[in-house]
Formats: sequence, C-alpha cells, structure tokens
Amino acid sequence: MSMRLAIVSRIYRPEPSAASSFLGAVADEAVARGHRVTVLTVRPPRGLDEGAPVEDVRMAPVLRDRSGYVRGYLPYASFDVPLFFRLLFLRRPDVVFMEPPPTTGFVVRLVCALRRIPYVYDAADVWSDAAEQVTSSRLVIRVLRATERFAMRGARRIVTISQGVLDRIAALGVGRPAVVTGFGADTGAFLPPADAEAEAPTEPVFLYAGTYSHWHGADIAVDGFAAFSRSTPGYTLRFIGNGSERAFLEQRARELGVADSVEFVETMPSSELVPHLHRAVATIATQRPGTGYEYAFATKAYSSMAAGCPVIFAGPPNGPTGAYLDQANLEVRGGIVSGYAAESVAVAMAALAARPLSAAERRSVADWTAERHSMAAVAGRVVDVIESVGQTRDGR
Repeated sequence: MSMRLAIVSRIYRPEPSAASSFLGAVADEAVARGHRVTVLTVRPPRGLDEGAPVEDVRMAPVLRDRSGYVRGYLPYASFDVPLFFRLLFLRRPDVVFMEPPPTTGFVVRLVCALRRIPYVYDAADVWSDAAEQVTSSRLVIRVLRATERFAMRGARRIVTISQGVLDRIAALGVGRPAVVTGFGADTGAFLPPADAEAEAPTEPVFLYAGTYSHWHGADIAVDGFAAFSRSTPGYTLRFIGNGSERAFLEQRARELGVADSVEFVETMPSSELVPHLHRAVATIATQRPGTGYEYAFATKAYSSMAAGCPVIFAGPPNGPTGAYLDQANLEVRGGIVSGYAAESVAVAMAALAARPLSAAERRSVADWTAERHSMAAVAGRVVDVIESVGQTRDGR
C-alpha cells in the first residue's frame, strides 16, 4: 500500500556527508516501492548541483558556521524554528522519518503529537554523549540529554547502526522499540572501475576523509604520520572535509615539522572524493579512547572499503570499528587496527606503504564491502521499519 513519507533533516544531498547519502538512499528505496516522499531540508552550499531528484525536496535557507556546515546553536535554530511551521502545514504524511540533532527531534515530536502523526527516529549515535567531549558545562549536557530523551521517547520506532548504540539508548532510559539496521556505503558509487590499473595506488597519500571534531581525535593521524615520515619521507597526509579541530591540526603539523606534507582540502561531493580513495595508500579513521563514546562506529570505514581502499583505524581495539576490520581481514586485506598511539599508526602506515594493495586486492575489498554493507541494503531495512509504522492506522 502506497503511503506518504516525510523526511526531515538539516542536511541532505547534494551536500556531501554520510547522512546525506543514507537519507537519499532511504528516499530512493521508498520511491522505488511506490511511496510518495517529501524531504524538508535546507539549501545546499553554493556550487553544488541539486540535480533532478525523484522525491519532492523542499529547501529553505539556513545559517551555516564558518566552515559552511549546519552546526551549532544558531544554525540548528535557523532550521528548527521554521521547521515547526513547515511540518505543521505540510500535507499530512502517514509517517515522518527524522535525522538528529535532538532539537530537530524536539520540534518533530511536538508537531507530530499535534497532528497525530507517527515518526521514526534515526539514532546513528547519541548526541549528548558526543557533546560531553566539546563542553564542560553540565547544564548544557543536562538540557541536551533531556531534549534527546524527549525526542526519542516520542518515536514509534528507532533505527540505529549498531548494538552498541542500541545498548546506550536503553541505558539512557529510552524504552521505545528499536531496530539495528546497520550503516552502509553507496557501494555502487565507490566501486573501483573494472579496468583499473594493475598497480595501485598511484599516489603516496594517506587520506583522512570526513569530519574531524574533538572526539574523533584526528591529531593522532598527524602524530603518526610525523613518526612515519622520519623514516619514509615523500608521502602526504591529506584531510578532506571539515571540523572544529582544523586549526589545532594545522598547529600540530607545524610543531612536528610536517606542515609541508599535510594538506587540508574542503569537503567535496562523493563523485570527486572517489578518485582520491582509489589512489590513496590507505585512509585513516580515528576515535579518541576514554571519551565514553567507544561504542560509536567510524562509518568512514565503509566508504573507504567500498572504494577498495584499506583503512588504518586508530582507536579502541575492542570497539565496533576494530571488530569490523578484524572480521574483514579474515577474508580480504581490509586494513589495520593500530591502536590509538603515534608509533602504532606509523607502523601501520609503513606496512601498507611497503606492500600496498594491488588492483585485484582492492577489487576484492570493494566486492566484500558491497556484498555485506551496501547502502541500498541498509536503506531497505530502514524502509521496512518505516512501512511497519506508516501502514497501521495508529502507528502502533
């Protein structure tokens, strides 16, 4: 039975991010099943082609931070306040699917309660836990945690990426039905070409692609690269993305004498990022230990391996990302779990620089990832949950 689905998010394609790709895949899957999809989102940054989406994408202006990202109190408010009225007067959907922050969830719960519309909450992580890494204000944390609980407790269903996040949600006292749907990559877009060169990679580059905030602890990538460069010069560490830690990372590179070999490139669409992944020796994913956030998964590992590029993971070895790489390495050369230490990262870089993956090995990594962690498969599981909510009269 066809239904009306509203997707609410402060970020959506063509703006490059894991959330954009995920939500776009959910919209594609829902449309393919015959549902009518309306997306309430924001205008993308200048220069990004909006394309011709099959879903009804309704964009509104929004404030952005200095890096061009919708992040922070005022940018969130510039989306959430108008959202109240946009969602209130939208033709009544059968179900709403929403993406955090929790302030957006607060608005969605209010409007959906007024209009008696069920909604599904996408809990890719726990925002109040992440906030503890960037603020020491207990008041801010308490307010954010209360807002997050309020938003999740109003949902008819919650979808999340891992059992770790699900356990953390339960520990916060949220008892709503939740489903682990996983999180994947757009494996079709990242797949290496079939006629790829026999020798790979073609550039002496280690790549960090994505956001670098405090809890990511991306400075360990700079420290490890500096140690690696002392014995193996001629390589580049390239950051593609944005984040609050850029000035700190640039300063760290200068202090360690590798500023000339560390590059910072602005966020780019997936279509432009893919060649960088195909040519790099490896990508680096980092996660600072001891933050109480060890249950989170470094989703950039999916995109990297979908492109056939191995991953160096510098973070808690007993977390979900390390377990994922260990599982992959039983069948393909997915990467190295280095631990969160500069010398360990340097050893991992040296190992992959000395014996980089061949084109055939890269293709095996990409095929393995596509088989198990495609975005399309994850989107299908999410739409199953949305349908289970939207196709019952009262959403229960």
